[in-house]
Amino acid sequence: MKVIYSERIVADAQSFSPSARKPREVMASWRRRFPILDVVEAVPVTIEELALAHDPDYVKGVLSLRRANGFGNHLPEVAASLPWTNGAMLGAARAALVQGCSAAPVAGFHHAGHAEGGGFCTFNGLMVAAMVLRRERPDCRVGILDFDQHYGNGTAGIIREFGLRWVEHYSAGAWWDQVEQAERFLGEIPAIMQRFSNCDVLLYQAGADPHVNDPLGGWLTTAQLRQRDRLVFTISKQMGLPIAWNLAGGYQTDLGKVIEIHDNTMLECLAAFSTD
Repeated sequence: MKVIYSERIVADAQSFSPSARKPREVMASWRRRFPILDVVEAVPVTIEELALAHDPDYVKGVLSLRRANGFGNHLPEVAASLPWTNGAMLGAARAALVQGCSAAPVAGFHHAGHAEGGGFCTFNGLMVAAMVLRRERPDCRVGILDFDQHYGNGTAGIIREFGLRWVEHYSAGAWWDQVEQAERFLGEIPAIMQRFSNCDVLLYQAGADPHVNDPLGGWLTTAQLRQRDRLVFTISKQMGLPIAWNLAGGYQTDLGKVIEIHDNTMLECLAAFSTD
């Protein structure tokens, strides 16, 4: 399975969120535990490609450090990493269309709207990937399955901004966030997956922040998160639906706990797609 990665996606955002710096730790764990992975160098997206989903002035403002990024600062290290993080997600989507499954160890997408960032998100790599794929494949239908703890308001806003009927978006944060909902949520995943039956590719945010010990989450156990991912990958494989997934959320002080969750997602991915 292909993993799209580059050291250039890593930055220190000087923030509570580890999303800009954790890819290096995640990749170190994946390389050690899963040597079978085919790690491919990411290709950065262009300003033109970012502007397919975002206001061009916003894009140029962030990259030139005139506008704050989604972490609320103007750090050049963060700005330099953004074309690479979005490029990794786009690369994973392209690879999934060819090979059935791929991953990009990147995060920080779904709160970024058409002309603004926030919530540790600057550019919406999910929607950038969707828009580029649609340009390359005019009939392409894209699904976005967001199992982060929080509602993907930026994704929903971009879909509304352009009136995109070819994007199917489901954000669990709009409906699920309580411990007593956990088993019912897991039971609903097969039905949720059927929403994407007419899509050509699924972009999956495998959020770590719904974990019961996450300071910004708190309703799924480690075992339940793993079952969530098992269901998504096995059903995707059964449907013949290509899937590209990324990291999302995860704010536990012990970053090792977050990496364990991302490792478990990779374990379930490889189990489902091991024959590919």
